[in-house]
Amino acid sequence: MQPPRQIAIDGPAGSGKSTIGEQLARRLGYLYIDTGAMYRAVAWLALQKGVDVSDGPALATLAQHAGIVISHPHIDDGRQYTVTVRGQDITWDIRNAAVTRVVSPVSAHPEVRAILIAQQREMAKHIAGIVMVGRDIGAVVLPGADLKIYLTASLQERTRRRYTELVERLGQENPTLPTMEEVQLDIQRRDEIDHDNMRPADDAIVIVTDNLSVPQGLEVICSYLEEPV
Repeated sequence: MQPPRQIAIDGPAGSGKSTIGEQLARRLGYLYIDTGAMYRAVAWLALQKGVDVSDGPALATLAQHAGIVISHPHIDDGRQYTVTVRGQDITWDIRNAAVTRVVSPVSAHPEVRAILIAQQREMAKHIAGIVMVGRDIGAVVLPGADLKIYLTASLQERTRRRYTELVERLGQENPTLPTMEEVQLDIQRRDEIDHDNMRPADDAIVIVTDNLSVPQGLEVICSYLEEPV
């Protein structure tokens, strides 16, 4: 048997879904789609255009015409993928603190979600092999996905991971580096905003990653593939 063509991986911030999802896609030779990057792209565009992040219809119009494209990385600078908006490479821009602050409110608008979900489904329809990662992929975006995984971890562990990522990216002495407490509060805030859109599919395999390294988490997921890889 062939490995599943569509793999959905969901989970809260810091659960390990992005890192594990990207490595799984690489192992299978699939395209990795981080749907969170699409919401970040809309948030980034809203900040650039001065659009109120509480204005759902205006944000939906932005999303409809943003021309968001996620592709294999074409620059060797540590990126997992390349994100462009209207042809402009914004892969690293969408990771800045300003975007992080507003992405959850932006993604909470039903109008924005409806447009991006339609785009995500269209992507999956035309790609031979895809690992799609997000909050509601298995439950909402790709309910017919061949394999559905829901990764989760304790708040403390998710905070530790996110803080470690920030230290690696910004440097320990960077004045913009938030404290561990600030990171935890931000994750809690995002959990609360995303709560209604963050749920495992009924047939998802739930994996708790607190005591799993990335390679271990990857191997657990691979054990559920129909064909060993």
